[in-house]
Amino acid sequence: MALLTPSRRPAAVAKEPVPRTLPQRRRGSGSRKQFTAWLFLVPALLVFGLFAWWPIVRSLLLSFQKTNLVEPAVWVGLDNFRTLFDDPLLGTAVGNTLFFVALGLLIGFPAPLILAAIMSTVRRGAGVYRFLVYLPVVIPPVVAILLWKWLYDPGSGLFNNVLGKVGLGPYSWLESSDSAMLSLVLEATWAGMGGAVLIYLAAMVGIPGELYEAAEMDGAGIWRRIWHVMLPQLRSVIGLLLLVQLINTVQVFTEPYVFTGGGPENSTLTVLLLIFRYAFQDGEYGQAAALSFLMVLALALLSAVYLRATRSWSTS
Repeated sequence: MALLTPSRRPAAVAKEPVPRTLPQRRRGSGSRKQFTAWLFLVPALLVFGLFAWWPIVRSLLLSFQKTNLVEPAVWVGLDNFRTLFDDPLLGTAVGNTLFFVALGLLIGFPAPLILAAIMSTVRRGAGVYRFLVYLPVVIPPVVAILLWKWLYDPGSGLFNNVLGKVGLGPYSWLESSDSAMLSLVLEATWAGMGGAVLIYLAAMVGIPGELYEAAEMDGAGIWRRIWHVMLPQLRSVIGLLLLVQLINTVQVFTEPYVFTGGGPENSTLTVLLLIFRYAFQDGEYGQAAALSFLMVLALALLSAVYLRATRSWSTS
């Protein structure tokens, strides 16, 4: 009798994996998303164009017209520009503005960096010092200028009283054409350097401490560490703040307008103050627009040249 042996099951055939297909994107879903994005973007573009670009275009057109904004404008072509260049006050305003920029760079630019370097070494009460440094920034500009106007008062001002105790003065800070512009720069530096100080302090925190330790081990003193370690690490920040200060100082208006009104003897008359006089004192809105257009071109050229000259600062 033959032994019955269980039949072997056939080997399972390995199934090939079925490739998964990515779900196909519905037709029109991408275009719908783009339409939705543009739908949300259009109101912002309309507001920006209405309140930013349209005034620029309108001012450019106004520079070729003669109008008092009440009667119909008359197209005069380049007459406004010719009248500008014939005005002797234009050269005075440009010279005073450049003088303000030079003093601002000489006094107002290194002051925040030096103050930030000193404050970076402070450990106790650092928050209090930062608050005090930034406080002038939040004070309204006109209030700050009126405060300094009292400090500059030749009779009862604080500065002359303090200097008088050591046998100096009194000085006519704002009444003399020799010291008026310097007085404006000192106030502008005090009022605006708080933000730059905090930016420098934040950048200094990111400098690796090992660099200072290596320089100190090589025998570098405090000034060599600042020159060879701190300043190279802050180069891009310094370049950006320098450009911002150049643009801001070229557009100075509030200080000469509130402090001196452009005097004495037009020694503090700046380009923006001259634009104000053309428009709101003389009613020559076309000349004011023409000078504004020239100023925009000058600032754009200055920014382009500066950025090209310092392009390597942000990459090295």
